[in-house]
Amino acid sequence: MNEEANNPFFIARRNKVPLILDGAMGSLLQNQGWATDNKLWMSYMNLSNPDVVLKAHKQYVESGADIITTNTFRTNPAAVKGTDLDGEHLVRMAVQIAREAIEDNPVFLAGSNPPAEDCYKIQRDLSLNELIYNHQKHIDYLYSAGCDFILNETMSHSDELKIICQHCNRNNIPFVVSLFFNDDLRLLSGEKVVDVVDFILHYRPLAVGFNCIKPGRFEMLAQKLNFDFDWGLYLNCGKSEYDNNDINESITPDDYITNTKKYLDRNPSFIGSCCGSSPSHTLKLKELFNERYKS
Repeated sequence: MNEEANNPFFIARRNKVPLILDGAMGSLLQNQGWATDNKLWMSYMNLSNPDVVLKAHKQYVESGADIITTNTFRTNPAAVKGTDLDGEHLVRMAVQIAREAIEDNPVFLAGSNPPAEDCYKIQRDLSLNELIYNHQKHIDYLYSAGCDFILNETMSHSDELKIICQHCNRNNIPFVVSLFFNDDLRLLSGEKVVDVVDFILHYRPLAVGFNCIKPGRFEMLAQKLNFDFDWGLYLNCGKSEYDNNDINESITPDDYITNTKKYLDRNPSFIGSCCGSSPSHTLKLKELFNERYKS
């Protein structure tokens, strides 16, 4: 396998400059006044208002993002079930919109694969077979539609992680796993984050990330974990981690820079921002990197 051709984070290692991951999409649209859908959240807008999604992607590209993420956080089979929509078509629409936003810019496209059910749900309703079907289908839809890699984000259950890692590794699909964890530095399924990272690395992901957590909680993990692998973070900038209806910005772009630049000495492969963020957060990261790595 040609590492440079298949791993965008090879560039980060070679240049010793982290790639900039874009910021929020769902909460950004929500804060603009667009209504949410109970099942699809904001992914329905790939069909109803593709121009709005396209504009948001373009704003992130123009602000300096090296990676943009498809608006597919709720196009997975478990979310689409019970609707009259075709999940594969929803995914292809999302990828098409994102590709149009990228145009000829040297930007990578990450296919967003979310938890099968609500991000913060401890006891799930789906069976193991339903979880397997959900993740395998959604990952395959994203990759076959033209994503450069799969960003499995806000993952907090070990059974879903195992399904994802095995499927991507077995089928040579480039992937990143990004974890959500509680104040005890454990997944919602109970495992210690430090142990889970070791498990994921066995399957040779492009990187391991941490997302949708507040800066203070990530700082707790940073005191425990040796970042001797490709890693990244995109932290929660909203008012609440556990309420998708309370995602207004509470961490300004300037404050976000203060909270993240302390980790640059640990050589992250990528940095972005999560719920409550906007292209302004991306622009501030770009300005920081231009100043720090200008030589």
